[in-house]
Amino acid sequence: MKDLQTTATVWQDNEMLECVSIVPEMPNTASFTFRAPSGALFAYDPGQFLTLEIPAPGQPGGVVHRTYTISSSPSRPRSITITAKAQPDSIGTRWMLDNLRPGMRLRALGPAGLFTNAGSTAKKFLFISAGSGVTPMMSMTTCMWDEGQELDAVFINCAKRPSEIIFRQRLEQMASRTPGLDLKFVVEEPDPYRPWTGYQGQFNQLMLGLMAPDYLDREVYCCGPEPFMTAVREALAGLGFDMDNYHQESFGAPVETEAEQPALDDVVPDEDSKAEIHFATSDVTAKVAETETVLAAARSVGLNIPSGCTFGVCGTCKVKKTEGEVHMVHNGGISDDDIEAGYILACCSNPIGKVAVEV
Repeated sequence: MKDLQTTATVWQDNEMLECVSIVPEMPNTASFTFRAPSGALFAYDPGQFLTLEIPAPGQPGGVVHRTYTISSSPSRPRSITITAKAQPDSIGTRWMLDNLRPGMRLRALGPAGLFTNAGSTAKKFLFISAGSGVTPMMSMTTCMWDEGQELDAVFINCAKRPSEIIFRQRLEQMASRTPGLDLKFVVEEPDPYRPWTGYQGQFNQLMLGLMAPDYLDREVYCCGPEPFMTAVREALAGLGFDMDNYHQESFGAPVETEAEQPALDDVVPDEDSKAEIHFATSDVTAKVAETETVLAAARSVGLNIPSGCTFGVCGTCKVKKTEGEVHMVHNGGISDDDIEAGYILACCSNPIGKVAVEV
């Protein structure tokens, strides 16, 4: 068989794409597959994105441009697929779900984007995603699978419910045929009348240690909503992960060049920076490094804060913060309402600057 690249041209974005299939994945979510009417092949890196020009009556110019990560793999070059979920305020994706049919054509720009493992020299990967952030991970995993690479990937996907895990059956099919693809699913709650025996709750450091004990040795790729990615970064940084080996792609801001990459302004406690904690009830002050926890600082000046697990699960060490900021990476031991009210877990909170707590 002749090399495909010698018998067909590579698709360029001056040619419209023709829809060939629409596969529902879950409510308000579908995979849309396109081909090039000329028969051209698609060349791109797994994890890159397309920008589609979508009809939008009532919008300026009658169209909107929406960016979607490619969920198919370049190892299957005769077609290209994007998987899209319509949010409540969606315009473009909503139009596609309601109106796009096989045979219809859309203009597209790309492929483009920097979020890919195509040039990576890593041997071990950790893919962490939430919701439709799974799409670039699916592309990268499928490409490695198709190319016959010796897979060593832990694939973590988080969803609201088990029924909302996109690509679950396809991933399980691949994982059932190689020991090198280790699937881990995390859900917020089970589906009614359907028991769930896997991980449940918000993704955290404890789950990470159980799912991928060798996470320090892996190259990490993360995609999902901004709060989710922030939590993942904090979990990794708090465990001593080398963040040079961390890569992310946002739902809302895929980028084409290094210059467009957003700066990550995460607060990271610095061992060389000093903090001051005033234990207001006892009228005692401790001067410590930012890397010291509030719990350890209290003990250093002879104060006792009741504690249990010491890694943010049990909630025993919850105290009220009345002044200043802390960097807290917990594992589910405190509610959002308590955090909003000013409470912290002393065992996993690092003081930043001057802090006061009711102890």
